[in-house]
Amino acid sequence: MRVLVIEDDTTLGHALQEFLSDQGYAVDWLTDGEPALSALAGESYELVVLDLNLPAMSGLDILRRLRGEGNSIPVLILTARDGLEDRVAGLDAGADDYVTKPFDLPELAARVRALARRRTGQVQPLLEIGPLVFDTVGREVRVNGERIALSVRELSVLEMLMARAGRVVTKRQIVNSLSAWDADFSENAVEVYVYRLRKRLEGTGAGIQTVRGFGYLLDVESAAST
Repeated sequence: MRVLVIEDDTTLGHALQEFLSDQGYAVDWLTDGEPALSALAGESYELVVLDLNLPAMSGLDILRRLRGEGNSIPVLILTARDGLEDRVAGLDAGADDYVTKPFDLPELAARVRALARRRTGQVQPLLEIGPLVFDTVGREVRVNGERIALSVRELSVLEMLMARAGRVVTKRQIVNSLSAWDADFSENAVEVYVYRLRKRLEGTGAGIQTVRGFGYLLDVESAAST
């Protein structure tokens, strides 16, 4: 999942980018409104973490612009404003969640996961497709109770395929969702990770099919892949 952090405090912004990246997200970080709105207009994000106290344009103005343009991307406000009126204003402007500073990183991670599940219509923290069980909290995959060792990037690719089971996922969708600006991640890299996943899934009763000219499809009927 690709996340945009809009936070003008450089220490906190860097820490958020590093922490969310460690959670398996592709994270970009900006410090003000106009660049953030340009990025949101031109890039494919699935979540915004938004500070309210920004130097040139307030977080509420950014949020109102997004909602006024019909952009329904989930927005988590992260701010030092902890008054009731501030929380009401943020939620009324279209925020999906509101977290006040200081905050605990595990709680932030849980709220991000909850918004990610809500966006995809997933209710439970477990993705269960055939023999595969993906724990989105513990960030691990098990097959018939046995844990499969996967890298962070392999986990992210498999999570996309499982969340969209029964639908074709294109290489470009994977790149857009998993690649931050500073990441060296291309469609060729997607092929490498899919190849590795296929090797990991051998003998599990699940496989990844190539739908030529389109992308990839998680197949739990058989382990065959092309």
